[in-house]
Amino acid sequence: MGSITFSKAMTRLTVLGALLPLALHATATAPDPVCLQIQKVISRASAVFLPGDEHYASGIAHWASSSSQNSTCVMEPGSSKDVAAVLRIVGQHETPFAVKGGGHASNVGFSSTTGVQIAMSRFSDVKYDAHSQTAEIGAGLVWDDVYAALEPHNVSVVGGRVSGIGVAGFTLGGGYSWLTNQHGLTVDTVVAYELVKPNGQVGVVTEASDPDLFFALKGGFNNFGIVTKFTLKTFPSTGIWGGFQFIAGSDIAQNTAAVADFCANVKDPKANIIADYGFVSGQPIMSQILFYDGPNPPAGIFDKLLAVPTMLADVSSRSMTSFIKAVPLGTAGLRITSHTVPVLQFTPSLLNIIANESAFWGNQLAPKGAQLVTYAIEPFQADIFKRNPDKTAYPPVRDAVFLPLNLYFAWLPPQSDDDFHAAVIASGDVIRKAALAEGQDITNGPLYPNYALSETPLSAMYGKNVAELHRIKKIVDPKNVMGLAGGFKF
Repeated sequence: MGSITFSKAMTRLTVLGALLPLALHATATAPDPVCLQIQKVISRASAVFLPGDEHYASGIAHWASSSSQNSTCVMEPGSSKDVAAVLRIVGQHETPFAVKGGGHASNVGFSSTTGVQIAMSRFSDVKYDAHSQTAEIGAGLVWDDVYAALEPHNVSVVGGRVSGIGVAGFTLGGGYSWLTNQHGLTVDTVVAYELVKPNGQVGVVTEASDPDLFFALKGGFNNFGIVTKFTLKTFPSTGIWGGFQFIAGSDIAQNTAAVADFCANVKDPKANIIADYGFVSGQPIMSQILFYDGPNPPAGIFDKLLAVPTMLADVSSRSMTSFIKAVPLGTAGLRITSHTVPVLQFTPSLLNIIANESAFWGNQLAPKGAQLVTYAIEPFQADIFKRNPDKTAYPPVRDAVFLPLNLYFAWLPPQSDDDFHAAVIASGDVIRKAALAEGQDITNGPLYPNYALSETPLSAMYGKNVAELHRIKKIVDPKNVMGLAGGFKF
């Protein structure tokens, strides 16, 4: 999701700026022979950038500086055929590679590599088809661009909730959205994938053409090839209402009560929130986003949240693009770790425990260079999977909704990496035990892959689907070419 803060110091950081020292250290040694071979076979639609090239830094750039690595080269494909050529070459030489869409992955090595970095930025088209009410969306886009392209048609899609989230990783990992209460996860709305298979074949995967592979792509990440284009269902949209609030000090208790009330009592599927318990500059703070799918929410839905005194707020009727860009994000360029705990209910007692965890770890990690310690409350309604009964890789069960609490820590010094990693695990354990103590049956609750730590076992995310996904992987990728890329591997 990406947590929010109003820290001016952090908003001045940019991904590219943070990566310049990294890219400059990628000195111009002899070009990698695999990169040179790729350069020889690709068409003019594509390009290869070597260390020292001005485009190299942007090619390896990620939202989190800790997610970036110096690659032997950056390959920007401009056609699916060139993606196929690259896969054939890296497979032949068993060369590590990575595929980067928007670059928002928080786990190092998931969309970065010391081998060949494939940057999908040239796959940037959005094509709306009014007859089928679908949109073809390039894998190199971020959701900001998708919303802006679809707004003239008065439609939208089930996409990311804050600015800068990439289409590809978000969709291939599941996709919780502002429209999820109405239409399910993003994977529930995909009708076709343009896929370059590990053997270099290019084709369109639909439920009719290959039901097993279609199922596997719905949450299975990059295990089955490289997706170059997604075709998603669209939904009417003529504007939304929403924005952000910042609450501090003694007003946090009132806001916690308002959040608990919203989670328990608001049943309108067009309404949703994200509420962050944070710790910034030595002070506890709540930052939250309010959303309604329509320009004028019915009276009463957000009254208690709006009644809380705020230190900063921007809530109004607006376009989806305005809404997404209005939320201030301040963690670009920092080192980041993300973790998740699946819960069934955000009760008042559990919210208080989460608030205490935020304050405790904010204080504990401040000497280690903490810039942001946040816990994002993300409520969804209990019928989101009943609306879409089709089988998907994630979630493995659809008879219960496990809410994806997001623990999101950001810091500056690399020497603190182990401290923050250990802290986010310890805090997640406390919250998990608290939910179990309340009687919440979350023992087998699947973790949301887009928030999960890199060492998370496949069974913890995909449950009973693991064996089926292994089987499909062996059929689609018998030589394990995609195993040369990072991420959760089947």
